[in-house]
Amino acid sequence: MNQLIEKERKHRRTRTYEESFQRLIPSGGYRSPNPYLMEDVLLSIVLKKPVLLKGPSGSGKTKLAESISNYFQQPMQSVNCSVDLDVESLLGYKTVVQENGQTLIDFVEGPVVEAMKKGHILYIDEINMAKAETLPILHSVLDHRRTLTNPFTGEVIFAHEDFNVIAAINEGYIGTTPMNEALKNRFISFSVAYISGDVLKELWQENFPNGKQEVTNVMLHLAEDLKTQVEQGLLSEEAASIRSLLDATELAQYIPIERAINYAIAEKLADRNEKELVMELANTWVK
Repeated sequence: MNQLIEKERKHRRTRTYEESFQRLIPSGGYRSPNPYLMEDVLLSIVLKKPVLLKGPSGSGKTKLAESISNYFQQPMQSVNCSVDLDVESLLGYKTVVQENGQTLIDFVEGPVVEAMKKGHILYIDEINMAKAETLPILHSVLDHRRTLTNPFTGEVIFAHEDFNVIAAINEGYIGTTPMNEALKNRFISFSVAYISGDVLKELWQENFPNGKQEVTNVMLHLAEDLKTQVEQGLLSEEAASIRSLLDATELAQYIPIERAINYAIAEKLADRNEKELVMELANTWVK
């Protein structure tokens, strides 16, 4: 691992957090489809660059962000974007409180403000699902200024030295919109592809060390077949989701493999022909 990364890791791991924030440090476990992705993302984090993870649903973008949080033993604040996301969901909101018999206006900090002040990692999932008018408030947070003027309190917030931003997008999905260029240009962008081959096998061995070997064999073969069909344009990207395949494998420890694959993978697809293709591929491996 790069010496600069190791030095930063030692520094960040010397910090201590109260118990409520320790719970925000997730487990790691991300496996990269290539030997350099994880290290390159970590280097961008060390250099204080906002990171954008691009890839299909279930390719491991969130797991990669969680693994970075775990690597530094640094809490991760999360924002799940939707068309309903507003500035208050990001920054926080004012509320009325009673204190010593008096009625006061208090400000409850949101994930962006809290992460900036406390030096946490801020993870913004599916950032391209948020309305374009909501996100410009983050421009000064994401560029060299690393500051925010809270519009609700007037406070100018300067980011803690360990504060980082990781965002993730599923490109081309229903409900998403192309990212504004001014926003996109503030990120270092990485493509996160589905894993395959020996890396995929290692992931299954790690998650199901005592699992049924027949189930594991079927799922590994099916994963490769689904990936091939996606590459040929016969299936949508979500059909090859590693997350869905892991779910199917867990179900198949207790119910027939065909039903597990149907529930965890095929039934999520909107196109009937794609559903049928998934089950046809599965049945070629189920004995």
